[in-house]
Amino acid sequence: MAAYPGSVFLADCPARLAVEIIADKWAVVVLYALSRQPRRHGELAGLIGGISRKMLTQTLRRLQGYGLVERHAVGGKVAYALTDLGRTLLPPIAVLTEWSHVHGGAVAEFQESQQNCP
Repeated sequence: MAAYPGSVFLADCPARLAVEIIADKWAVVVLYALSRQPRRHGELAGLIGGISRKMLTQTLRRLQGYGLVERHAVGGKVAYALTDLGRTLLPPIAVLTEWSHVHGGAVAEFQESQQNCP
């Protein structure tokens, strides 16, 4: 791991910003949904199971506020796309996805074992 000045324990540490972004329940899913092409709000809502339209709107606005997603008109309709900065998060998202494929079963097994404890 690369060393950076400062401490991840400080509120203004850039590493905390990265964790804040990816820790959001829907941010990573929305970023991944936009990874191949721009999409309209309704397309995203249909593609991402379990997200409400309100939550999708809030997530898109938050990602826009970070400079990761841009909103633009395409043929008279609004679409969302990743910015160049947003695309830089795709490799870390791929690493997290791979980790979940490799270790997700172990996490689920552990959770089940804890539910069976008195």
